[in-house]
Amino acid sequence: MDPIPVDDDLLRGWPLAKPGAHSDKEERGRTLVVGGSAEIPGAVLLAGTAALRAGAGKLTVATVQRMALAMAMALPEARVVGLPETAGGGVDAAGALLLKPLAPRANALLVGPGLQDEAAAPMFVQTLLQHLPPAVPLLLDALGLCAAPHVPQREGGLLITPHAGEMAQLCGSAKEEVQADPARCALDAAQRWHAVVVLKGSTTHVAAPDGRLWRHEGGNPGLATSGSGDILAGLIAGLIARGTPLEQAAVWGVALHARAGEQLAARMGGLGFLARELAAEIPHLMDTGT
Repeated sequence: MDPIPVDDDLLRGWPLAKPGAHSDKEERGRTLVVGGSAEIPGAVLLAGTAALRAGAGKLTVATVQRMALAMAMALPEARVVGLPETAGGGVDAAGALLLKPLAPRANALLVGPGLQDEAAAPMFVQTLLQHLPPAVPLLLDALGLCAAPHVPQREGGLLITPHAGEMAQLCGSAKEEVQADPARCALDAAQRWHAVVVLKGSTTHVAAPDGRLWRHEGGNPGLATSGSGDILAGLIAGLIARGTPLEQAAVWGVALHARAGEQLAARMGGLGFLARELAAEIPHLMDTGT
């Protein structure tokens, strides 16, 4: 199947649903972002900010306990939950129990930005899944991707956002193999794990489990900067929290992310803008239909 190009015609024909004039924050959904560490505290800050900029109504951020107060100060719009930390700087599996009352209320759960401790991450995510109702959409990014092959098929769906290196690690193949045929890799992964797959790169492929495939070409080199992927993951999570289907949220999230970069490049130059500056571009782009 030839990939569907993500362009203006596609986006105009597949618009995001807009909330009613009298809708409130509850109707726009709750996003729960889980991740962060003492060494990478800003990842959940970026992802959470992007979720709110995408229009999500409420945000909860769960991160390691010693960063929780700082996170609450940096992101006053969010509820912040502190989680126990492993010796390796990750989130301890016991922290999943603290999220047990929160996870069922989420309309989108994003796990992974800024997580550390490769040994502890799979156990934490798998423990969290035991307390996550199957109807809650699950997004895995960064170190959270380690759990993707072990997630059972979910009513709410699974969405993953690997770059080529992460996809290669997940599939047990070489990065060069993924880069040689990213469309096939994305489709194979989508069908194998019953997931919407966002395979990131200068050309990004979005694959759905039913075999649909989209290709986005665009953006600019400035998007290849620290924290950019956290913004994309949070943006997609925020769109899903609003009730957007996973594949539409993925396609729109990729397009909005790229076009935010284009706007910043036009004002500031092609290199040197910061990932945190991308999020503020999103509301205007959504209003104008990109």
